[in-house]
This record gives sequence, structure tokens and C-alpha cells, in this order.
Amino acid sequence: MEKSNKSKSSKEFRANSLLLITAVIWGGGFVAQRLGMQELGPYIFNGFRFLVGALTLVPIIVIRKNRNPGNKADFKRTLLIGSAAGLFLFFGATFQQLGLVYTTAGKAGFVTGLYVIIVPLLGMLWGDRAPVQTWLGAVFAVVGLYFLSATQGLKLDQGDSYVLLGALFWAGHVQFIARFSPRVDPIRLSFVQALFTSLISFGIGFFVEEFQLQQILAVAIPILYGGVISIGLAYTLQVIAQQDAKPAHAAILLSLESVFAVFWGWLLIGEVLTPRALFGSFLMLGGMTISQVLGKRVN
Repeated sequence: MEKSNKSKSSKEFRANSLLLITAVIWGGGFVAQRLGMQELGPYIFNGFRFLVGALTLVPIIVIRKNRNPGNKADFKRTLLIGSAAGLFLFFGATFQQLGLVYTTAGKAGFVTGLYVIIVPLLGMLWGDRAPVQTWLGAVFAVVGLYFLSATQGLKLDQGDSYVLLGALFWAGHVQFIARFSPRVDPIRLSFVQALFTSLISFGIGFFVEEFQLQQILAVAIPILYGGVISIGLAYTLQVIAQQDAKPAHAAILLSLESVFAVFWGWLLIGEVLTPRALFGSFLMLGGMTISQVLGKRVN
């Protein structure tokens, strides 16, 4: 019994650590996306960054395949689940990227973070009820988001509305990954969802957007960060972590990307970091702490 509890605690600690690292990386991803939008349209930029993310995982998949080749049933299952996850990613990333045309990196991060409350609501549709401490932590996070983003009351501009639509799909993605990722290899799942998202983005982008080679070269660093780090690494960490983390709990940790988006926006591109934003950040951190500490005491 004691070994079982230690094993559970170890898995929870690993999952929490990976989710926190993911949030830090995704926070920086908002800055990379905003910089990328200075030269490329949202579909083409997403196409390139998700393609780079998928290619980053190829060497790992090849090495793992030699050790564990799998079978046709595994391949079909991974392809089906990865493609479905890719649809959530495509719509989430597209609406988020469109929103970044009209809003700041920090504010986009905050509005995206509203999925912290959407995730447990979606979970209720499957009969997955989050404990009280998780809801309490989510409420703190949402209040924090208000102070971070709603500088003019609850009014949302065009960019914020796009990002909010994206948040709905991010919430769906978190729930989907939690329910289906344990059935397949996480690295292969991450590869398929990234490649699927890239193909859809390119398919639309080639018809509605124009781009030249010099534009791609001009935003090579944002594409590489968004592809290698934000997608290849962070999305894979998310998939691995969510094999041992509840969706609502994971959402609270992942929502900290909003806090890190403000920090990176201030540090790298000079976006304003106001006392109000700092207060909102502390409230979000408080929400995470409530979820973590009270959750362990209850358990």
C-alpha cells in the first residue's frame, strides 16, 4: 500500500512538473507567434511551425521503432486519435493566431487561459466531476484572468473574441488527450497531431494567403521556437503528463501559460507589465496552489 502511494505521488509530481514546463514554453510561444505574424499569415505560419514540430519528433520515433515496432492496429489507432487531436489543435491554433493580429501576446495568453474553467465544464458531460478544491482553484484563476486582461471591464474586442473561440478548442483538446492518449504511444500521437494540423493549415493557406521565401527567412527564429520547442517538445510533454493527470487539474497548471505570456511579452518585446497584471498573475498562482495543496490534503 505504501509503495502504491509513493508510486502515485511520484507520477503526480512528474506530471505536474511536465505541465509546468509546458506552460512556461507555451507562454513564450505567444511572443513567437506574434512576431511571426509580422511577415506571414496565420495559416502559413501555423503550417510551418507545426511541420517543424512534427519533423523534430521523427528521429525519436525512428529510434523507438527499432526497440518497439508495434503493429498495424497500433498504427491505425494512433492515426485515428492523432488526427482527431489535430482537428482540435488546428481550430485552437487558427483562432488564436487570428486573434494575435488584433491583440497583444500577453492578453491573448490570458484569454486563452479561460479554458481553465471550460475544461471541467466539458468534463461534466462525461460524468467526470472535478473536486471542490479544483473548482476553487479554477475560480481564482478566472478572477486572475479578469485582472490580467479585462482592463476595460468585460468588453472583448475582435482579437479577444477569436482567441476565446480558440480557448474552447484548447479545452476540448485537453479533455480529448486525457481520455485517449493512454491508449497510444505519446511520441507518435504528438507527431500525428502536429503533422495533421500542418497539412490542414497549408491546405487552406496556399489558397487564401501569399508568401515568399524572404518572409519565411525573416521569421525563421519564431518558426523554429514555435515548431521545435513549443510544439515538438511542449505538446509531447503535455501528452505524456496527461496520462497521469486529471483534465481539470492539468488545465489549471497549463493556464499558467497566461502568466508566462505576460512575462515573456514584457521581457522580449517590451509589452507593458502593469500592477494590475501582476495582481492577476498572483491570483492565478494562488489558484494553482489551492488546487495542489488542498487537493493533496483531501486525498
